[in-house]
Amino acid sequence: MSLESTPLPTRRHELIARLAQPCQYDIAIVGGGATGLGVALDAAARGLRVVLVESHDFAKGTSSRSTKLVHGGVRYLAQGNISLVREALHERTLLLNNAPYLAQPLPFVMPTYRWWEAGFYGVGLKMYDVLAGRAGLGRTELLGRRKTLAYLPTLRAQGLQGGVKYWDGQFNDARLAIVLARTAASHGALLVNYCLATGLTYDNEKVSGLLCEDQLTGKRYQLQSRCVVNATGVWVDELRQKDGLAVPGEHGRATQPMVAPSQGVHMVVERDFLAADVAMMVPKTADGRVLFAVPWLGKVILGTTDTPRHDLAREPMAFGDEIEFILSESDKYLRRAPTRADVKSIWVGLRPLVKPPQDEGNNTKGLSREHTILVSRSGLVTVTGGKWTTYRAMAEDVLEKCAEHQLIASTQAGVTKNLRLLGSHALSDVVSASVRSLSEAPGWHSYGSEESFIKTLPGAAEELCSGLTIAMVRFAARYEYALTVEDVLARRSRLLFLDARLAIELAPRVGEILREETQKDPKVQEFQSLAANYLLQS
Repeated sequence: MSLESTPLPTRRHELIARLAQPCQYDIAIVGGGATGLGVALDAAARGLRVVLVESHDFAKGTSSRSTKLVHGGVRYLAQGNISLVREALHERTLLLNNAPYLAQPLPFVMPTYRWWEAGFYGVGLKMYDVLAGRAGLGRTELLGRRKTLAYLPTLRAQGLQGGVKYWDGQFNDARLAIVLARTAASHGALLVNYCLATGLTYDNEKVSGLLCEDQLTGKRYQLQSRCVVNATGVWVDELRQKDGLAVPGEHGRATQPMVAPSQGVHMVVERDFLAADVAMMVPKTADGRVLFAVPWLGKVILGTTDTPRHDLAREPMAFGDEIEFILSESDKYLRRAPTRADVKSIWVGLRPLVKPPQDEGNNTKGLSREHTILVSRSGLVTVTGGKWTTYRAMAEDVLEKCAEHQLIASTQAGVTKNLRLLGSHALSDVVSASVRSLSEAPGWHSYGSEESFIKTLPGAAEELCSGLTIAMVRFAARYEYALTVEDVLARRSRLLFLDARLAIELAPRVGEILREETQKDPKVQEFQSLAANYLLQS
């Protein structure tokens, strides 16, 4: 039987029982976002003994709050960072091949309102095609005014000169994270969400493992591991500080932070504001930012911003000027611009921008978006920065660094290049009749080849709302590590990110199903309070 026909259960008591068993792991990972999950999968696929703990839910932070783009980085091309663009374009193709139901090609149209823009941006995007080579998804085209409006019928026509069409990709970030976790587990890794890493253990001043605490019961565990990887995104400095203070002579003082957080705000509106299956990209707004309007799961995402932030809130809120920026810039380009009342959901993601040690400023636009790997004198490996598109390459770099410092045995790289993720095994290639566009509303196609198994679960024919059935909630609880209403409605389903008000209404019913499945408190009221923050007050 295939992996899809017999998914691995994720019963909480069984995961905790495994966590409690004595084991000498090869690698212990702190952080269940894109980076940590990528490392877990790569290490497990190489045959290493792997454990990963996440203090909240998988992809609770930045990894579920992206602009949903799998891209080479047009902005990085403008900055002359050719190597980063080339790597990202290569990784883009691998991701689209390894999870074709969760990551797919998407055409973008860049409208031009000045005579010189089409030629200027067209040349740059042609270079994008050249760098992509055989990994290209489609050729860049210069568009006349009429064809631009055919692609983007709701675009403001006044002053429009034409446009440039190019190709990148889009994906479902949180669902990809869950599938990464499950695929890693299918290769033997132990992954536990709601398990907080409280500290490190040492042997002769070298990191020898982790201390962690089950957030549901308060019970504590000690994990022995040859190597510990700190992959907690914008929160990496917390564990680095503990490591620096724990080892005599490490620094003699608190470790200097390496991350300067920046936040990006996204708004979701109804599909008819764009009325297209292509995305709009404005490369340079009034203040030099980039504006996207991306069709996604039956809605449209508008964003984003790049604003320095000095706190590390788990649920960051949009600043007033960020909200006005997105609405006002949308008004310049869309014939009917959305108002605050039209916003179905608003969310904020924190970017872990790598800060040079001497940089104490507030400008995050020029900071590095490439990933950085540091190994402390005690052997703690910290990785941060980067982006979803290159998660797989980042994982390979982390394992190479671990082997270089003799923290793990040297193993063959490249095992994940053609490793299809769960749900993809019955899909022959990127363009498949069984794959439906991510521009479409959620439904059974969101599960790839696991659809047939989920339809055998109780409640497969009972819809809670369009695209969400009782069987899907049961699947989330039994096989996708879901424990709370938030886990289901924010990350297994994406309803909170698509329609916060509807998510609030459905929370009690989803909670009933979860309580029946897990015998645990599904935290309905906590979710409803959280979801209220995703509503934009008019």
